[in-house]
Amino acid sequence: MELLDIYDENGKHIGTEDRKIVHEKALWHKTVHCWLYDEKGNVFFQRRSDRHTLYTTASGHLMAGETIAQGFNREIKEEIGINVDASDATLVEVVPFKMDRIKNDGSVFRDRAFANVYIDLFEGTYDDFDFDDEVSSVVLVNAKDVLALFVNNKGFIEGKEIIKTDKMSIINKKINIDEFLINEGETLLEKYGNVLKKIIEVTK
Repeated sequence: MELLDIYDENGKHIGTEDRKIVHEKALWHKTVHCWLYDEKGNVFFQRRSDRHTLYTTASGHLMAGETIAQGFNREIKEEIGINVDASDATLVEVVPFKMDRIKNDGSVFRDRAFANVYIDLFEGTYDDFDFDDEVSSVVLVNAKDVLALFVNNKGFIEGKEIIKTDKMSIINKKINIDEFLINEGETLLEKYGNVLKKIIEVTK
């Protein structure tokens, strides 16, 4: 059983519940969206193994009793294999998120989450990366370039893809706009714009 803290729609804590039940009954809970950036203003996107799309550096549910910093550290460690200290991570925004999705088995996955979006400076080396099964690689792109791409809503930018299997490879690559993950009803600028603007602001 994986317990999550649950909340009312105003964010008041009302108890705990099993993760499966949380999504069956559309109960409000908290997630953490973890973004790493470097001092040059580059941002790290993970490439998902299932859909090959680009998403947050790491993200996931907050466990019952877990702080944001603890959740940030755990998700980064689990998904891309590095140790970080997120005690000084910067809050970008908290976004109420609603989505209902029909799963392959016909059941409905009902998501009601307060997404806590944070950025943190990456101070390690690429050799530290160790991806789990959900992540095939990490893509490093300049935040200004990505923001301009999303404003134009077409085209591609230059980036670096960090792939690690038996050994690490860094490949210069053109990243097309259709490689970034969005859900139905979202735009790339709405989904990622505030994160990119914050990274640009703190790395001026």
